[in-house]
Amino acid sequence: MAAKGITYTGLDALLEPSKSVLLLIDHQGAQFAGMRSMDATLVVNNVTALAKGAKVFDVPTILTTVVEERGGHLISQLQDVFPEQAPIDRTTINTWEDQRVVDAVAATGRKDLVMAGLWTDICLAWPAIHALADGYRVFAVTDASGATSNEAHERGIERMIQAGVIPTCASTVIAEWQRDWAREETVPGVTEILLQHGGVFGTSLAWELQLLGQHKD
Repeated sequence: MAAKGITYTGLDALLEPSKSVLLLIDHQGAQFAGMRSMDATLVVNNVTALAKGAKVFDVPTILTTVVEERGGHLISQLQDVFPEQAPIDRTTINTWEDQRVVDAVAATGRKDLVMAGLWTDICLAWPAIHALADGYRVFAVTDASGATSNEAHERGIERMIQAGVIPTCASTVIAEWQRDWAREETVPGVTEILLQHGGVFGTSLAWELQLLGQHKD
């Protein structure tokens, strides 16, 4: 059910950098070790692209881990994007039950909450549904998330959709933040993300830049 005052259609339905905040939940070794819904390499690639996109567009980003001492540090690919930021390490399974996380998101003053996490059906779905009740418009980045099985991943997504969470993908989020190629100040950063993390599109882009004489060795 759509929350009162939240827009799901029209131009205002699209994400804008100035209104967005990114929450990345528990991308740790122990979580990846149990993930079977998607190739872990793809999830690492997608969530890293998402984090880099947030940095390009100056979107505030909150990093979390759960019982880091046993579950492992945040993966280096994400920590390297925000080298000076210490993840909020929790004991609560539901991230939104840790007041530090809630306060960190609220302190940004932004109401479009973009989230990704391991695992989809628990660590992502629970706080996503919970945050809706606090007046956020929540976007779940499903290809930067994963679960212990395809079934768990899909049921988690379905549960979120039923509650009003908007499912999306990492590249879609970055495209919405860019919106217009005339916004030239962020084009180099987005291009670099596409070259590094865009898969076949990235290789095609590299070829195009080569033909244009802009190929980087």
